[in-house]
Amino acid sequence: MTGDEYVESLRDGRELWLYGDKVDDVTTHPAFRNSVRMTARLYDALHDPDKQGVLTVPTDTGSGGFTHPFFRTPRSREDLVADRDAIAEWARMTYGWMGRSPDYKASFLSTLGANPDFYEPFGDNARRWYAESQEKVLYWNHAIINPPVDRDRQPDEVKDIFIHVDEERDDGLIVSGAKVVATGSAITHYNFIAHYGLPIKKREFALVCTVPMGAPGMKLICRHSYSMQADVMGSPFDYPLSSRFDENDTIFILDRVKIPWENVFIYGDADKASTFFPKTGFLNRFTFHGCTRLAVKLDFLAGLLMKGVEATGTKDFRGIQTRVGEVLAWRNLFWGLTDAMAANPDAWEGDALLPKLDYGLAYRWFMTQGYPKIKEIFEKDLGAALIYLNSNAKDFKTPEIRPYLDQYVRGSNGYDAVERVKLMKLIWDSLGSEFGGRHELYERNYSGNHENVRAEMLFAAQNSGTADAMKGFAEQCMAEYDLDGWTAPDLINPDDVSLHR
Repeated sequence: MTGDEYVESLRDGRELWLYGDKVDDVTTHPAFRNSVRMTARLYDALHDPDKQGVLTVPTDTGSGGFTHPFFRTPRSREDLVADRDAIAEWARMTYGWMGRSPDYKASFLSTLGANPDFYEPFGDNARRWYAESQEKVLYWNHAIINPPVDRDRQPDEVKDIFIHVDEERDDGLIVSGAKVVATGSAITHYNFIAHYGLPIKKREFALVCTVPMGAPGMKLICRHSYSMQADVMGSPFDYPLSSRFDENDTIFILDRVKIPWENVFIYGDADKASTFFPKTGFLNRFTFHGCTRLAVKLDFLAGLLMKGVEATGTKDFRGIQTRVGEVLAWRNLFWGLTDAMAANPDAWEGDALLPKLDYGLAYRWFMTQGYPKIKEIFEKDLGAALIYLNSNAKDFKTPEIRPYLDQYVRGSNGYDAVERVKLMKLIWDSLGSEFGGRHELYERNYSGNHENVRAEMLFAAQNSGTADAMKGFAEQCMAEYDLDGWTAPDLINPDDVSLHR
């Protein structure tokens, strides 16, 4: 698709609710229209001769067309590096602020081609969706988390809330229930429904499938719109990120929605539905995408911090320099992890490869620590500069107060008042506005809750044999001595000097 074709594809009658009103057209509504157009830029870039060398590769479906590299199964380290570079190129076009860009769900879609047998007896569905999504570069979102309701009960016991099958029919499944948080769903083509969390046991809950966003009976109830708030109370100058990168999160509801059999990947197999997350390759790939996108975002934030301390006149303070260095260290860590994930891949099905899972899991944990720490550095070292701001771009066009703004709100090191305010409002929108606060929550929880991102590193080590190898390494050391001293033949016991022997 081109950008214009993407915009047109969203006019499909989807049922979307915001502030008590049904949204007629997401492409023109103030809550979504600029996020739609930033996404359209991504699609247009696939047709830009200057970017095609990084952003496109030939399809492997026999279509003779081209696709984004991450939508195609990687079979070499070079393929994985190309995937990473294409992810980064798209992320730079949104400055790292759209976590659910179309290539995000390629983390899953590419697994359908490399590992279709996992989805049997729906393997043919996997193969067909792999080809179609690659050839069209379809934009999928996902909803895999159960709502935060009755978490003291087993998933199968909350049938009034959680996604389940109401009926099995010859032409498909009738499905009801809700999921969270369906990030970006308002501006995507398909929703991917699956399960993450406690294992499920009953057949009617064991469902992994996809549903088009215009499906009858699907309802999206949106949270508060940062983009629309920015348009109503501010301007692009005041909210340069909120106003165009708000991936509105929704309450995702299915009210007896029909899922045709051709859109089903798993049904009725509780074990498979509970374990698709680690067993399909999705976990390796979405952490690879997330780490790359975060690295780009930290390039942006590091640049803002360096400009911020210039504007406040503190860039040469020793303590400031150490904390800027800390932000750069976090940035370097995540770029290094993307290199390591590509250069040391895990074997997959046949000759296909996956980004290194151990390093992807490390990213998940470090992200939960690093992002809040970086935000804290901004807050400590810029302090009142983030608040010492006028209310609106209109103030600079008001003759009565413009001279005062020019004199008293200027920055240091040659920053005039407009430049300083423009910078500080961008930083505030990054970290302090509702948009910024949501992004901190997003980075903390984007890839799982705070306990799972730790526990799954242990489970992965146990499943791969790494945990046994590590214990064996410790046991090797312990085997070299016992109560009588050294058991290793090349070491000398202290019989000649010990006070106790």
